[in-house]
Amino acid sequence: MDLLCNAYSNTSDEDEDVEKRALPPLKRAKHEFLHTSSRTLPVVGLTQSKNIPTEAPIAGRYISKRERTLMASASQSSLVGPPTYSACSPVQGSISDSYIRKDILLSLRNRTKDYSNSVHTSERISTPLTGHTKAVNAIQWSKTHSHLLASAGMDSSIHIWNVWNTEQKKSRVFNIHTAAVKDIQWSNHGLSLLSCGYDCSSRLVDVEKGLETRVFKEDQAVGVIKFHPNNSNLFLSGGSNGLIRLWDIRTGNEVNRYSRGLGPILDLEFMNNTREFISSSDESKSNISENSIIVWDVSRQVPLSNQIYVEAYTCPCIRHHPNDPYFVAQSNGNYIAIFSSKPPFRLDKYKRYESHGVSGFPIKCNFSPDGKKLATGSSDGCIYFYDTKTCHLIKKTKVYEQTCVDVAFHPVISNIIASCSWNGEISVFE
Repeated sequence: MDLLCNAYSNTSDEDEDVEKRALPPLKRAKHEFLHTSSRTLPVVGLTQSKNIPTEAPIAGRYISKRERTLMASASQSSLVGPPTYSACSPVQGSISDSYIRKDILLSLRNRTKDYSNSVHTSERISTPLTGHTKAVNAIQWSKTHSHLLASAGMDSSIHIWNVWNTEQKKSRVFNIHTAAVKDIQWSNHGLSLLSCGYDCSSRLVDVEKGLETRVFKEDQAVGVIKFHPNNSNLFLSGGSNGLIRLWDIRTGNEVNRYSRGLGPILDLEFMNNTREFISSSDESKSNISENSIIVWDVSRQVPLSNQIYVEAYTCPCIRHHPNDPYFVAQSNGNYIAIFSSKPPFRLDKYKRYESHGVSGFPIKCNFSPDGKKLATGSSDGCIYFYDTKTCHLIKKTKVYEQTCVDVAFHPVISNIIASCSWNGEISVFE
C-alpha cells in the first residue's frame, strides 16, 4: 500500500508541476496568435524553407506538436541542396532576334553567305561586350541562332550575348561552375550549351529556359569538350589527367574511354569523316613529344598514329579545314603547322603560318566558313589573318593591349568576326 500511495502521490505532483509550467506559455501563444492574425502567412515551399524561423525556444516554454513538426521540417529542408537549375543566374535579357538591327536581321534570316569580299574584314569595333571580370578562355557563335554569342571566363561564369540587340546585349549569365570555365560548345540542334572547367565537370544548360539539365562529373579538371558533328547526343571531353571520354547526354554515362598515359589534354577535334578525332596533349614533362598529337579511331578506342608532330612544342589548338583534307595545329613555337588528314597524317614541311606569337598562352585559331581564311589570336593583342592556300599574311589588326586568346568567324555573315582577350574584353568586328 505504501508503494501505491507513493506512486500515485508522485504522479499527482508531476501533473501539478506540468500544469503550473504549461499555463503561462498558453497565454503567450494566444497573445502571439492574436498579434499575427491580421496578416496572411506565406506558403512555405522548398525554395522558402530558409525563411522558417529556427530560433531556440524560450527555456521552460511548452512546445506544441505543431511547432515541433515545423522546426523538424525546417532543419531537414535546410540540409537539402538546391535543385541543379537554381545555380543559374536570373535572365538578363531576351534571346530573341526581334530587337536587333534591321540590316543584320535581314542577313541572318536570308542566311546570306557572300564571300566574294572575304579577304576584306573591317577594323571597326561594332560591338564591345563587357561583363567578364577575368580572362575569357573561349567564345563561340550559335549555328542555329547566329545572333547569339557565348563566352566562357576564368571568373567561373558563362555569358550569352544577344550581340545586336538594341536594348540589352547580355541575355544570360550562368554561374553553374565553381571554378574557371575552360571551354564551351553550342549544340548543333536547339539552344543547348555545353561547358567544362576546373571544377572537374562538364555541364549542359538549356539557354532558353535558363536551366542546367545535366552534369557530367570527372576525376580530373576538364579543359576541352567537343560535340560529335553528326550526333549532338555525343561529345568528347579531355582533362588534366590525360583521359579522353566519350559521353552520351541522354543517359549522362560514359560511352568510351581513350587512355594512353598522356599529359593534360589541350584540344580535341573531329575529322571531317567523324570516324576519327585528333587530340593534342602537353607532353613537356614526359619528354615524349611524339605523343603530343594523336589521331584516334572513335569506335575502336585505339590510336591510329602518334608520330605526327615530334617537335618539342605543345599545341593548344587543333582545327580541321571545313572542306579540304588537312588540319592545322597552333604551336607554341609561334607558328601554325599543317598536317594531312589522310594516313599517315604527314606534317607539311614546306608550308606553315608564321607571323603571330603564342608565348605560352592558350591561343586559338579558326577557319572562315568557306575555308579561304585562317584567323588567329596573338600574344601581342592582334588578330592575324592568313590566306589558307598560300599561307601569306593578309593583314593584322590591333585589338587589345593584352593577349588576344580566341577568334570566331560568324557562321552566316562573312565580314563579321568576334574575339576575346586575356583581360576579359570581348569585341565584335564588322
